[in-house]
Amino acid sequence: MKNVLPLIVAGAALSTPALAEDLSVVGSWSSLPLHKQYEAPFWSTALPEASEGKINVELTTHNQMSLGLGDIYPLLGQGVYDVAMTVADYAVSDAPELEGLDVPLLALSADEARAMVDAARPMVADIYRDRFNSHVLAIAPYPPQVVFCNHEITNLADLEGLKVRASGRMTAKLLEALGAEGVNVSFSEVPGALQNGVVDCAVTGAGSGYSAGWWEVSTHLLPIPLGGWDSVVTAINMDKWNSLDADTQALIATQVTKGFEDPAWASAQDALVNDIACLTGNGDCPAGEARSMKLVEVSDADFDRAREILTSEVLPDWASRAGGDWAARWNDSVGKVVGVTIN
Repeated sequence: MKNVLPLIVAGAALSTPALAEDLSVVGSWSSLPLHKQYEAPFWSTALPEASEGKINVELTTHNQMSLGLGDIYPLLGQGVYDVAMTVADYAVSDAPELEGLDVPLLALSADEARAMVDAARPMVADIYRDRFNSHVLAIAPYPPQVVFCNHEITNLADLEGLKVRASGRMTAKLLEALGAEGVNVSFSEVPGALQNGVVDCAVTGAGSGYSAGWWEVSTHLLPIPLGGWDSVVTAINMDKWNSLDADTQALIATQVTKGFEDPAWASAQDALVNDIACLTGNGDCPAGEARSMKLVEVSDADFDRAREILTSEVLPDWASRAGGDWAARWNDSVGKVVGVTIN
């Protein structure tokens, strides 16, 4: 009997199914297309199904939790939740080197933007590991960040003297170099700020502005990508990641690329065209009712002027603030992809 009991116990242990992994996930803005179309379906349905019940997900969003935007990744690093995703620019006060991920005006198509992101990914991985105790799972785009104005404008030069809400620190530096006044206003507060004259213009993705109703409080749309592509980084707490077995890590890494990141990028270029049509009425609007904002054409002179300011003033300013060897790393990765060198 003494010999039989250990065999029974061992057999029972082998037949007991492994406990499911529970992941608490904090998504980005709940009202915007990236969350509705990609984040929520992936984390709520696709990943649990792909894991065959081995992964359970509890999903919320940072705005539903009323989190401060600058707190999202620091809290992730502390283990308050397991996975978080939001715009990388929200974290640059803690990690100024992260501004090099989403540089304005360098990518004019989704393919170019993804090439930049892929080149920057090793740098981003190091930043999240060292600054936020986190492992990067994915980097997905909002569409290019364009300019909404509740003010008459005909070209880029007309932004001079206006109060403009930027979508990130590097964009704010670019706007200031163009003669505009950068104003810090959170995304959710922009409609009121435009309506009340706190700002004359604001930068965000065309689709985000459509979904959030910015067309109700702005009249002109300047579709120059002054705010880059507003990269959204999905990361998992490093301690949680290291606690997962190799098979679970591989499953999550494969599925997040296939089921979230790739589809988000695949739709990004068409999204820009469709979103501009939805805002201006110039073309079909698959998202709903087309609006009637005035589309301001971007001239070659506008683009050339903004690009010159970016390379001569904005990028060198970032390199000095980031310090260390970040400019050299950027030159050897992103810079080579876009043909720009920070001196």
